[in-house]
Amino acid sequence: MAILWLLMALLMLGFVLLPFLRRRRGVIEQVPPGHPDAADPAAYGFLRQEELDVRLPGPDEDLLAVLELVQRTQDYRAAAQLLAGTESEGELRWQRVQALAGAAALELQQRPGGVHETPGGQWLRVWRAEQPKDAGGAAVHAEFLVQQAWRTATPGTAEFRIIMEEAQAACAQAALLAPGDPVPYVIELSIARGLAYSPAEFDQLWLKIVDRAPHHMGAHLAALHYWCEKWHGSREQAYSFAEAAAARAPEGSLLAALPLFAVFEHLPEVNLVRSLYRSEVVTKAIHGALHAVRAARPDDPTLPHVRHLLVFFLVPAERWAEAMEQLIHIDGHVGALPWTLTDDPAAAFAVHRALAVAGYEANGGSPAGLPG
Repeated sequence: MAILWLLMALLMLGFVLLPFLRRRRGVIEQVPPGHPDAADPAAYGFLRQEELDVRLPGPDEDLLAVLELVQRTQDYRAAAQLLAGTESEGELRWQRVQALAGAAALELQQRPGGVHETPGGQWLRVWRAEQPKDAGGAAVHAEFLVQQAWRTATPGTAEFRIIMEEAQAACAQAALLAPGDPVPYVIELSIARGLAYSPAEFDQLWLKIVDRAPHHMGAHLAALHYWCEKWHGSREQAYSFAEAAAARAPEGSLLAALPLFAVFEHLPEVNLVRSLYRSEVVTKAIHGALHAVRAARPDDPTLPHVRHLLVFFLVPAERWAEAMEQLIHIDGHVGALPWTLTDDPAAAFAVHRALAVAGYEANGGSPAGLPG
């Protein structure tokens, strides 16, 4: 996404200057390195860039413990137990399936195998072989194939279609093993985008999800991609889909933040207009996302996703205090949009975070002024 790279370049320039910044009458001015007035993210308890976890958008200690055990022992059973104990209707199961599949795909990328080497992600193959009727393993395998298609092949090529069609069959099998679970159908949303389902075919798939989990945030985010201009819809269709979902969202649902994701997906490829992030469309979407965040359950698994995207918009909008409010909740984990679209998610996040601190302090803010 060209806009993200351009913004990263501009923000990196600001990041270089950060050691020389201080607060004075709302203006960012230069000070010597180490000056007590210099903006310092560490003063807020933020982790160093190299300590940021790029695997997840927010904390899930049970999942991280299982990932560590599975990857160290190559024994899938802890992952099977984790998914068996995770409710099927909620967001958490979908995120855990994604994370487990992503871990297997990354292992395979790092260790493709050879004559004298076992390929990475072997634990997933053993899982499917030893427990072919396990719904969790079937879902992880289907998502693994989807991620492999996007990682290793080019959309539109025969190779891409072959992998996606294999994933399609895996989704069907996973759905048969767990009839009430929306996750296999959520996985298929990515297949629908890659294989260019017709709108009628997509609607049939979407109805299966709505019947099982009508307010599933992860499903709505995946469906939004299909309706975007760069795939099989338009800006108007994507905005309409997002706004309709936000309008019918129950109190406490993060679906009210969906229009902000629609705005993000349709940012101009090149933007040098500072006022873009203060425009009526962006401001309205930010307002909806902030309302959703404040009304959501603190333990909602999709809450970190919204907070990360808010930081991306709030910093260039110079809404420093609101950006800092999000940062104190998400710092430590950066496995979310928009950072994951860059080659170095931790660096991209750290740049925004540093600029938020500088802007916050330039306007009179301090660590004491933030909620604990």
